[in-house]
Amino acid sequence: MVTAEVRPIQWGRWLRRFGTLIGFLVVVAVFWWQKPATFMTIRNWLNITQQVSILGVVAFTMTIVMVMGDFDLSVGTMASLAGIVAALVFRAEQPVLAGVAAALLVGMLGGLLNGAMVSYIGISPFVATLGTLTMFSGAALYISNGKTIFGRAIPAEVGDFARGGIPLGLIGDQEVVIPSLTILALIVLFAVWVVLEQTVFGRRLYAIGGNREAARLGGVRVRLLRLCAFVATGFGAALAGLMLVSRLASANPTQGDGLMLNAIAAVFLGMTMSEEGEPHVLGTLLGVLILGVLNNGLTQMQIDSYIQQILTGGIIVLAVTLSSLSRRSA
Repeated sequence: MVTAEVRPIQWGRWLRRFGTLIGFLVVVAVFWWQKPATFMTIRNWLNITQQVSILGVVAFTMTIVMVMGDFDLSVGTMASLAGIVAALVFRAEQPVLAGVAAALLVGMLGGLLNGAMVSYIGISPFVATLGTLTMFSGAALYISNGKTIFGRAIPAEVGDFARGGIPLGLIGDQEVVIPSLTILALIVLFAVWVVLEQTVFGRRLYAIGGNREAARLGGVRVRLLRLCAFVATGFGAALAGLMLVSRLASANPTQGDGLMLNAIAAVFLGMTMSEEGEPHVLGTLLGVLILGVLNNGLTQMQIDSYIQQILTGGIIVLAVTLSSLSRRSA
């Protein structure tokens, strides 16, 4: 009788903890079966990591605010604005570092604005960041005159960064290189993991997400920490904007608009890996990889992009639903 009572709980915990990972492995197996010659290769997987690196940077830093139960809808338009700011500085023939610094500063100021409205004024994150989403989008269109900045305005070394990487050596007759964008995303991943999982700052963010009022009564400076978290997310969005400029060798006032929804989706997918339903950056990494593998595999199978969107959205809903059902059964 004891075994019969314990087994459902154990299965519920097991499904809640590993269901999303198993789903990811199933997706990989399906694409491997469908495209055995091209999908499961080192070159293709390195290509996937490069493709998701920009989304990864946004999602990893988005995890910082979502740990507290907040979110930032403005990250996509901030990435576009930061890229335009950097491109304008480049076009003015200023040093590359000056353009990078200007873009990152704009991102941090945008995060500061979001954080101040949410933590000190008391505006809900949805309303505050929905407003700044529109503001940042309008600013990017205004300062660029609605035009793409490209060509000689973008220094060669900026584009060279995205095309470069660390050589791994020859595999067969082809040289394999870890892309620079992948390396940068891994650095951001490691930094966010250290902050959230290995520091007092991170533990306090989780405490705020668990019970904001209890955290405040326990001496946690809730307002300041929420402000800092939004600044970090703004920094990540600006860094993603710079990565977009490097990869595309151009800056468009709308090129980062699709990042926000995918970043939030990646964090939610990662949350299904936690028994408590909390965001964790390693779970977010899995969410990013799921979205990247889906996009890569469906593209190789020549599935229409609209169908890709439907399937991606359906898998996200299914993952969250299974997590919710397993939590109830536990």
